[in-house]
Amino acid sequence: MNLSSCGIDCDTCEFKEKQGCPGCHAHKGNPFWGSCDLYACAAGQELPHCGNCGTFPCAKLIDAHKNENPAGNGIEIANLRALIGGSL
Repeated sequence: MNLSSCGIDCDTCEFKEKQGCPGCHAHKGNPFWGSCDLYACAAGQELPHCGNCGTFPCAKLIDAHKNENPAGNGIEIANLRALIGGSL
């Protein structure tokens, strides 16, 4: 699994093929659509992903995935929980 800072599985993301996106870490948080605030936040704290943050899951992360799950329990956050829990 190739997880972005915010928990998106880049290997299954629709934009990998459509836009030729190599993933969050490969382009240092600057995907085809612009600059990613979540990547910048994690990188600024020298964290590999949001799951290692002391405020995980923060409002910024939940808001970023609100279309997937407004309660903040979407697949991206579940991916990060599994990653920090050692299930991935």
